[in-house]
Amino acid sequence: MSLDALISHFDRALRSLSGVAHASRPMPGSDLQQDEGALTAEEKRHAAALMRVNHVGEVCAQALYQAQAITARSSELRETFAEAAREEEDHLAWTAERIAALGGRVSLLNPLWYGGSLAIGMVAGRFGDRFNLGFMAETEKQVEQHLDSHLQSLPAADNVSRAIVEQMRIDEIKHARTAIDAGGSELPFPVRMLMRATSKVMTGTAYYV
Repeated sequence: MSLDALISHFDRALRSLSGVAHASRPMPGSDLQQDEGALTAEEKRHAAALMRVNHVGEVCAQALYQAQAITARSSELRETFAEAAREEEDHLAWTAERIAALGGRVSLLNPLWYGGSLAIGMVAGRFGDRFNLGFMAETEKQVEQHLDSHLQSLPAADNVSRAIVEQMRIDEIKHARTAIDAGGSELPFPVRMLMRATSKVMTGTAYYV
């Protein structure tokens, strides 16, 4: 790996963990008239916790895509992961901004989430490009389902958070389709179940910490 590539990966890690991620697209819902006073204190707390969970998911996504790009065999696949990571960085910035607006904070365990996801991505990449892409597709499918549940749970008056989650869902579906179209293989059932179990631990913890 070239020195420039190493610097780029290190810079992405710092942006993910330091809270200085920059979005290349406007934040969804920024044009809406959001009356924060319409939300009760409990609704704000709940919405901020849900968005913290989403932010953790994006921290994990940055680490996963970084590791998968490093281990990818082809330059085309490396660019596929890099493009997905760029769009996920938008999500990272959007969720962080929304958490702050709701008076919440990001997860205290973000370095742990990042390190664990980086290790998982490196392992996935060692099984070859088809598995690597399949892991990407399955991850995005599970994230889509997770976002669906958040759309059901967000306070009805929180239009901005809802707009962010809806756009994130659109992007995740696109990433899953890209991975499948590029030749991603379906993962074995035990692997998919292990991913679901790991995700439940992460989301359950991130809601509070």
